[in-house]
Amino acid sequence: MSSAALDALPDAGAEQDAWAGRKRLVDVGDLEIACVEIAGAEPGLLLVHGFTDTSRSFSLLAPHLAGRRLIMPDLRGHGASQAGKGFAIAEFADDIAGLIRRLRLDRPVVVGHSLGAMVAIALAARHDALVGGLVVMAGTVKPGFEQGHPLVAGVQALRDPISPANPFYAWWHACRDGVPQPFLAGLAEDASAMPAARWRAILEEIRRADLTDAAQTVRTQTLILAGACDPLFGEAHQQALLRALPEAVLVRTEACGHNPHWEDPALVAKAVIEAFGGLRSPPDQ
Repeated sequence: MSSAALDALPDAGAEQDAWAGRKRLVDVGDLEIACVEIAGAEPGLLLVHGFTDTSRSFSLLAPHLAGRRLIMPDLRGHGASQAGKGFAIAEFADDIAGLIRRLRLDRPVVVGHSLGAMVAIALAARHDALVGGLVVMAGTVKPGFEQGHPLVAGVQALRDPISPANPFYAWWHACRDGVPQPFLAGLAEDASAMPAARWRAILEEIRRADLTDAAQTVRTQTLILAGACDPLFGEAHQQALLRALPEAVLVRTEACGHNPHWEDPALVAKAVIEAFGGLRSPPDQ
């Protein structure tokens, strides 16, 4: 990768503190969505983060996609985006559709992680003409979190103000060794800025979601990326995705858990580039 390309993209360590300053607000109709955008070649990649994360979630992946246009929003109620009145998967998806229209994106490839993967599926089902490709990473069509699930119990136990040092983050942001600590600390800061009631409200929408029927209407080229060690959405969830998404291909990241784009961003970038041949190779790689 050229030094100029590296200079134009966020660094995993030194620039984590500056991430929030890279955001701008975009009016998508009912509310303003914050996003970070990096100029580059089309088709653009629209990267949609998971529950309690922000656009920062893709700051480690971005350098491996140098040369491409990247759009990384904060979902409603996360980061610097406004909260709106509800947190249904369809509402998140409609916000992203509004962002695509507002930025005049030409059928971007939408990369969704976890909750963002569910949003990406709903987006493709509800707004097929806006989406040029789909990457469903660490996703599911039906989370099925029961009352005693560690995520449910952990979120129910949170009280305001949430501390970025809360022991819950050791489980929630668990990943293999080598993920930069300044990045994980930034994620914890971002998540802790959300009130506990909002965590619970969003999680309840996630728990009741079932995208099986919606996924079966998706005809967009789809790549499913799954961490083989994912403790949230393991093999049964990935097989359900394959059954529901008729155009999907599954790629497993064998050494990764729920966050492959943090744990092995180079592998994730390679898989995305290979799946969507219209993406030109970045310079000097």
